[in-house]
Amino acid sequence: MARLSIVILAAGKGKRMYSSLPKVLHPIGGEPMLARVIRTARSLDPETLVVVYGHGGDKVRAVIGETAVSWAEQAEQLGTGHALKMALSALPADGKTLVLYGDVPLITQSTLLDLVAAAGDEVALLTDVLDNPSGYGRIVRDGDGSIRAIVEDKDCAPEQQAIREINTGMLVLPNARLAGWLSALSNGNAQGEYYLTDVIELAVRDGVRVHGVKVPASWQAAGVNNKVQLAELERILQQNQARALLEAGVTLADPARIDIRGVLRHGQDVSIDVGCVFEGEVELGEGVSIGAHCVLKNVKVAAGSKIAPFSHLEDAVVGAGCKIGPYARLRPGADLADQVHIGNFVEVKKSKIGLGSKVNHLTYIGDAEIGRGSNIGAGTVTCNYDGVNKFKTVIGDNAFVGSGTMLVAPVTVEDGATIGAGSVISKTAPAEALTVARARQTTVAGWQRPQKKG
Repeated sequence: MARLSIVILAAGKGKRMYSSLPKVLHPIGGEPMLARVIRTARSLDPETLVVVYGHGGDKVRAVIGETAVSWAEQAEQLGTGHALKMALSALPADGKTLVLYGDVPLITQSTLLDLVAAAGDEVALLTDVLDNPSGYGRIVRDGDGSIRAIVEDKDCAPEQQAIREINTGMLVLPNARLAGWLSALSNGNAQGEYYLTDVIELAVRDGVRVHGVKVPASWQAAGVNNKVQLAELERILQQNQARALLEAGVTLADPARIDIRGVLRHGQDVSIDVGCVFEGEVELGEGVSIGAHCVLKNVKVAAGSKIAPFSHLEDAVVGAGCKIGPYARLRPGADLADQVHIGNFVEVKKSKIGLGSKVNHLTYIGDAEIGRGSNIGAGTVTCNYDGVNKFKTVIGDNAFVGSGTMLVAPVTVEDGATIGAGSVISKTAPAEALTVARARQTTVAGWQRPQKKG
């Protein structure tokens, strides 16, 4: 097979996005459009991968990563043909080059493989068939099915206006002819730009066959020029992901109300209620249920655990058979063993909680380690921060911490210890003993509440 290079054109400003963010960095499915196109391009295992950048180039390179690809700058945006010319020095003299676009984010690997295969050592162009092709360049084919020309909408003869097959811009070109064809392009048009599509005419002139490959679904070739189009493609992407989950056996209460902004892996018998958002890499074990309006980001949830509605989990690990929420928050570093209960309005940060322990109500656990079978009462706070540094709280196995307890770190509650409600604990609470640290209750007889004057 001929050596494959891929060039992604990503230099456009995107004026109609009305944003300081370069167009190709606007997110779809939780990642920049350009990053998604690069990932698809890499799946074809190209020998060379070049991104042509321009507007907001420093920001584009910073987000994507300097070493992720080869970069070619298009300092002046003089058209797609000029953009590809900027990448010529990075391309080998032989093989073929696939041209993609950083603002066409949903093109698939299988479609591109078909396009590359169809090109052989010649030219292949990806086309689409639209019910209303108005505004697009029409594909004119010869009797043998090869493409003879692309006729712009304004230049179409009446019979050509009826053609519904249009140009998507994605194509495969032989490297040996690239330099000559790109040098022969003219900017004698209304825009004063060098159009890559004019290469088709040059290929036909030189006797090189142009193969047309029709895209399986229009959304694969759809580009983004404004926020409306971006939102439309986002919905298509989410619908496709929801369908894939359903086909794999996941129960979705409403496939129209789920957002996956990353990768969602799952076991059997997983159920997801409405309004849930999954970001980064999320793994749900067998029999996991996710309640309505939960957000999970970079989280692992083991088999049989239940996440109740309105819970927010980020960079956390949840063991098997746990119960989380409702309205719980697991922050980065939360690591829960099996059968742990985290209840309503409980926040856990950078803490390990052992097998079967319970933190059920209105509590903050930060920079802590809790053993097995312990119970943390409502309103407990690990006071871990002195304004400069963080300190650790250690709670042993089978401890009982009464409601309203303040644990002033660094502090240890030993195995089997019991803390009386309302205590402020700043020293070690001994094992198998009751520790109470609170002021003696006092009643002042005859005391009168202050009254407002006047």
